[in-house]
Amino acid sequence: MSEIETRHYLANGQKTAPAAKEAIAWAGQTQAQMVDLKFCDLLGTWQHMTLPISAFDESSFDDGLGFDGSSIRGWQGISESDMLLMPDASSAILDPFTEAPTLSIVCEIADPVTRQPYGKDPRGIAKRAEAYLEQSGIADTAYFGPECEFFVLDEVSYELDVNKSHYFVDSAEGHWNSGKPGLGYTVREKEGYFPPAPHDTLNDLRTRMVLTLERLGIPCEFHHHEVASGGQCEIDLKYGPLTRMADQVMTYKYIVKNVARAAGKTVTFMPKPLFGDNGSGMHTHQSIWKDGETLMADGDGYAGLSATARSYIGGLLTHAPALLAFCAPTTNSYRRLVPGYEAPVNLVYSQRNRSACIRIPMYSDAPKAKRIEFRCPDAAANPYLAFAAMLMAGIDGIERGLDPGAPADYDLFEESHGEVPQVPSSLGEALDALEADHEFLTKGGVFSEELIRTWIDYKRENEVDLVRLRPHPAEFSLYFDC
Repeated sequence: MSEIETRHYLANGQKTAPAAKEAIAWAGQTQAQMVDLKFCDLLGTWQHMTLPISAFDESSFDDGLGFDGSSIRGWQGISESDMLLMPDASSAILDPFTEAPTLSIVCEIADPVTRQPYGKDPRGIAKRAEAYLEQSGIADTAYFGPECEFFVLDEVSYELDVNKSHYFVDSAEGHWNSGKPGLGYTVREKEGYFPPAPHDTLNDLRTRMVLTLERLGIPCEFHHHEVASGGQCEIDLKYGPLTRMADQVMTYKYIVKNVARAAGKTVTFMPKPLFGDNGSGMHTHQSIWKDGETLMADGDGYAGLSATARSYIGGLLTHAPALLAFCAPTTNSYRRLVPGYEAPVNLVYSQRNRSACIRIPMYSDAPKAKRIEFRCPDAAANPYLAFAAMLMAGIDGIERGLDPGAPADYDLFEESHGEVPQVPSSLGEALDALEADHEFLTKGGVFSEELIRTWIDYKRENEVDLVRLRPHPAEFSLYFDC
């Protein structure tokens, strides 16, 4: 086998999973010694456990492997903690960062008593969303193409205590370091888009990330420095089916962080780690197809969009405030979603206008390239939940024939065109919107009421209140001597 073939077993997005026997045989060919079972928790973080290959056989795919679900954020109580990991053979790759050759497999979660998929398993929700699309008769495939942005930093520290709090991040590229003795090639504030070396010091690092992803069967497109100073980067993934793409985003984050760590640097997908400069988003391109043909294109429509695509946009715009509870799911997300930083805060759509929350890319007239780009999400999101929620909003728009209104092909900051609706200004507002508007998510049993309730309660108690109730360092500057 070639190097690529030995590193990923079935990484081409085929819908038919290979037999467990074939996956085990492939593990033998690659001389894997260990098996690492990865799964995504509610908030979007990979968890894992590892066992020797001798303890893993074909029955593991059918019978599952037990673990304690009560120790996973937002999942089971202690009285019903037993859960099953159900490995998906089609996800098998060789982990590029382990000392011993290790087969890495993504798992879904099942109830050990009923053997049914667990309702709070994010990957299961993504698969149910794809199944619901097909059952609706509207389309049979949803393609997603996220643009995940991140910061590569040289130093980070943070502390939160009863009587003190602080954070500190640093990058050799940061414009704030121009006053220190050095070579002078810092990146000016908001001028980080596309500079070559010596300003862009991270090109080789991004290339190592891309080549690692490609070896694992994850096709990439452009990589480049992003707008912000301080090491902001982007690597674009080639579009793929919803669940497969969510798998790839999880792998992407794992690869990017570990390649950076090996180089003595650290990566954050936190949307807004720097004050006064651009934040990181996850602009998400999406389209729906049926029988191998796109449903998004009509050469006579606005920006080449079909009526179906316009209704899909109508669904995204109608449900955008609720969607952001999953797509921009942190308190920090709303430090990014403010006017003036190319942030997509306006709930309108437009061809080419990047301050609209939905953009229709106009790079190609080819029908197969026609898609819409939802610009509000960020990569702190759980990709399984975010992609599934966006698809469900689009389906609702199509089923109800929702009209997105007139496009906003004007400067949303400089021209007055009446009141333009805005995204929520805080995570709390987005959670309120989700609480009031989530029926579109529960159609077909894709999202459960229990999951939505758990998500809202967890976020309010553990994130919104944590930030809301604590003194902020800026408050000392404002009020200490009052």
